[in-house]
Amino acid sequence: PMGGNHTQPIFILLGMTDTPWAQAPLFGLFLLIYVVTLVGNMGLVVLVWVAPSLHTPMYFFLTHLSLADICYSTVISPKMLTNLISGNKTISWAGCVTQFHLFALFATAECHLLAAMAYDRHVAVCHPLRYVTVMSPRACWQLVALSYLVASLSALLYTGCTFGGSFCGPHRVDHFFCDASPVLRLACSDTRGREAAIFGLATANGLGTSAAILLSYCRVLHAVLGMRSAPGRARAFHTCASHLVSVSVFYGTLFFMYLQPASRHGGRDKVVSVFYTVVSPVLNPFIYSLRNKEVKAALGKCRRRVLNLC
Repeated sequence: PMGGNHTQPIFILLGMTDTPWAQAPLFGLFLLIYVVTLVGNMGLVVLVWVAPSLHTPMYFFLTHLSLADICYSTVISPKMLTNLISGNKTISWAGCVTQFHLFALFATAECHLLAAMAYDRHVAVCHPLRYVTVMSPRACWQLVALSYLVASLSALLYTGCTFGGSFCGPHRVDHFFCDASPVLRLACSDTRGREAAIFGLATANGLGTSAAILLSYCRVLHAVLGMRSAPGRARAFHTCASHLVSVSVFYGTLFFMYLQPASRHGGRDKVVSVFYTVVSPVLNPFIYSLRNKEVKAALGKCRRRVLNLC
């Protein structure tokens, strides 16, 4: 048996499909999505940075969410695009480990950032008078730092469990990136203990953060329904709706993938994985900005400023 500790194997990523005529259309589609992901998320980060009206905790968290989206789509998309357009589908053992580790890091950080954003909305709607004190710049930085600390420790454990054993040939990963389940299928040794550890950790991160989000929104809903003014109710719902859409897309697909037994994983996994690795990062800037008056107003100001300079 060849293991990560002895001769490091070269993995082959089988990709989305082996149908030759489908490669070019998929390449075009995923390239377009990746470019829009980069432009949309970087645009949002720059806009929040240059527009003083967006210097609030909600947009502070949103910039970090956008940066996490940029990072983890960059960990996956360029390699997937290369595999689609070239015949070379190999990835080194170190490349596979790095790809999975960074993906696990940024995807887990996104879970915790979404939970921090839900907490921010809860404080804004339920405790508006204490909002400035509770969500101080220091508190916001601490929440982001905690998100990345938990994500870093989780990613180390996920990676150790996934790549800690020996691998038998052929090293064909039936996926478009190095994910835990298809990689573990190539292991020589019994992986049940490691699969249980990954499942437990994914459950702790996924259910822990989603429970925090759910609890925040239950309190928000209770507070909103108790409001006397209809415009106030509408405004409160509006600020929370975009976040809930984003949470639903991201968590729905993640739960389907990681909170099911290894025996249930199959061909659908690739399609579901596309949603949280490719579709979710491209949707977030649109979800948060197109329905948002503050972002539209800031964009309008920036556009006028640029036109005046010209």
